[in-house]
Amino acid sequence: MDDMQIVAEINRLVETEHRLERAHIGRGLSESEMRFLRAVEVHIDQCWDLLRQRRARRSAGLDPDQADARDPAVVEQYRQ
Repeated sequence: MDDMQIVAEINRLVETEHRLERAHIGRGLSESEMRFLRAVEVHIDQCWDLLRQRRARRSAGLDPDQADARDPAVVEQYRQ
């Protein structure tokens, strides 16, 4: 995936997240919807991580296509 494809995926996932949240204004999400929302959030984090890796590699004169999506357990343990 190139940078533009990653950004498009992030935008698609964010829209999915917003659509789910808007559909449940005034009432809570079911357990399955909460799991789905959490999976979307994790995938968004993975995409941002991949995009940051690609930019860092490019900035360092390395091939951005050598960046790989990291495991959710790794991405979710980052400190903000």
